[in-house]
Amino acid sequence: MAELNADAEDPNLWNDQQRAQRVMQERTALEDQLSSIGRIEHELDDQLAMIELGEAEKDQPTIADAEEALGRLKAEVARREFEALLSGEADSNDSYLEVHAGAGGTESQDWANMLLRMYTRWGEQHDYKVELLAETQGEEAGIKSATIQVKGRNAYGWLKSENGVHRLVRISPFDSNARRHTSFASVNVYPVIDDRIIVDIKEADVRTDTLRASGAGGQHVNKTESAIRLTHIPTNIVVYCQTDRSQHRNRAQAWQILRARLYERELKIREVQAAADQAAKTDIGWGHQIRSYVLQPYQMVKDLRTGVQTSDTGGVLNGDLDPFMAAALAQKAFGTAPAQVEDVE
Repeated sequence: MAELNADAEDPNLWNDQQRAQRVMQERTALEDQLSSIGRIEHELDDQLAMIELGEAEKDQPTIADAEEALGRLKAEVARREFEALLSGEADSNDSYLEVHAGAGGTESQDWANMLLRMYTRWGEQHDYKVELLAETQGEEAGIKSATIQVKGRNAYGWLKSENGVHRLVRISPFDSNARRHTSFASVNVYPVIDDRIIVDIKEADVRTDTLRASGAGGQHVNKTESAIRLTHIPTNIVVYCQTDRSQHRNRAQAWQILRARLYERELKIREVQAAADQAAKTDIGWGHQIRSYVLQPYQMVKDLRTGVQTSDTGGVLNGDLDPFMAAALAQKAFGTAPAQVEDVE
C-alpha cells in the first residue's frame, strides 16, 4: 500500500502554524483513506475465507456471522464511495446546525428537541464531536431553538442535505384526548469557516445585544447577561450564543457563526437551486417540508426529495440518517438517487 512520505514535506511548512495544521489534517485524512482501503480488502478476504470454511464444515453460524460482517463492510464501502463526492468548497469543514420549532407551541417544540437529539446521536455514531452552543427552551417541554457545532472531517458535506423543514405526524403525548397531531420544525446547516475564507462584515451593519442566558447552566448563567445576540441588518440574519459564561467568548463565537451563515448564504446564491432552497426556509409548515416522519397511524420516514423511505422510525430518530444523506448527495451529483439507496426498509 502506498504511504505518504514525511521527508517530502516543505521544510518551511511549520513557519505558518495555521497552514501547517490544515496540511496535516489533509494528510491525516488521506492516510485514513489509504489505510481503510487496505483494511477493507483484508477483511473482505477474511470473511470470504470464513464462508468457504463454514460451507466445507457445514457450519451455519460461522457462515451467518461472516455474511453479517460482509453486510457491514458493504455499507462502509458505500459510505466511502459517497464521501468521494464531497468535493464542494466547504464540504470537508466542521458544521453548525440549527433547529427551530415551527408554529404549534409545545408540540413543535418537543419535535424540535427530538430532531436535536437525532442529529446529536448521528454525530456521536460517526465519532464527530458535538457541542451545544445555544438553546432556548420551550415553556412546557422541548425547545424553541438550538444550535450545535459538529466537529469532524466532512461534517458539513454530510449535514448540508438536511437543510429544510421536517414534518412529524404522531399521537400527541400532550393531548389528553390522544388525538393525532402534525408538527413542523426547520433545520438550517452552515459550514464552519477558517482563515482561508474571508467574509467581510461591516461592524456598522451588525447590532449586538447582550441577554440573560436561558436553559440549563445553574444560577450563574441565568443571572448574568453573558449571552450574545448579533443581528446582521442588511440580511436580517440573527445568531445567538450562550455556550460560555464569558460574554467575550460568546461574542467571538457568535461572530464566527455569523460569518459562517453569510458564507453559506453566498454559496447558496451561487447554486442553480438557490431560489428553491431559500423558499423552503421561508415557512415552517405545509408545502415546504423535505422529509416526513409518520409515527401514527403507521411507521414511516420518507424523504420527499429523493423518495428514500424506511419503516424503522426508531432507528432514524436515533441517528440512522446515512441512507437519506447519501441519496441526497447522489441526487445532487448524478441527478437521481442510485438504486441501492432508494429503499432503506
